[in-house]
Amino acid sequence: MRLDDVNGTAVDSTVVDAASVNRIVQQAAYTGQRIYIRPADTTTAS
Repeated sequence: MRLDDVNGTAVDSTVVDAASVNRIVQQAAYTGQRIYIRPADTTTAS
């Protein structure tokens, strides 16, 4: 999730594979964006 700079609320959310996480973190660091990374919920209803 990308977080708003003022109040920290989520402004968008993206689900990515593990290989993409490094690229997203590097981009956020370069632009000064705040992000929140958490594992996706992988449970399924049966």
